[in-house]
Amino acid sequence: MPTGVAIRDVRGQLFDAAERVLLRDGPSALTSRAVTTEAGCAKGVLHRHFADFDAFLAALVQDRIARVEAVAADLRASAGTGTVAGLLTRALLDLFEPVAVAVVSLVTSRDGLRARLREVRPAGVPVLTDAATALASYLATERELGRIAADADVDTLAPTLIGAVHMLFADRQAPPETADVGRVVTAVVAGVVGPSTANGPSASG
Repeated sequence: MPTGVAIRDVRGQLFDAAERVLLRDGPSALTSRAVTTEAGCAKGVLHRHFADFDAFLAALVQDRIARVEAVAADLRASAGTGTVAGLLTRALLDLFEPVAVAVVSLVTSRDGLRARLREVRPAGVPVLTDAATALASYLATERELGRIAADADVDTLAPTLIGAVHMLFADRQAPPETADVGRVVTAVVAGVVGPSTANGPSASG
């Protein structure tokens, strides 16, 4: 795109470009020049909208966190329907879509980005921590509905689910099968979920 040509929704186009670079080439290839080249705009466009590249990356992570929050809202709204393991499996597949997994790798690989994020998020790994919070909130609702044990420690179950399922997604060329995620979920919640709400076909519904 020629310099000086206006771009609609600059932030969105830059984020989309960054995600493509991240998925294709990995965190180490994500530079301001790579992003603007991918977006087809002048390098100065990014710096007109963000204080520096770490500020841009922090905004990219926050955008991804907003998407986690949307999945969380849908999951909470589904409480009491289907099966607990099935709902968790679908939510985890949504939470760990390829860009989210790549963003976690980005955060863990960039000291400057982590420092910037700690200014507003002093603890936890962004995206993973938010996903765990989402699952804990959903599980607490299911506990109130009596679909999981009254003494279930949802604040431990949620990060256990996140950690176990993230292991399935990390460093893979292709995401795991739904049934594989379902088996992990079913194993983690087996001790607190009653037989009637434990799982469904392939632990997916």
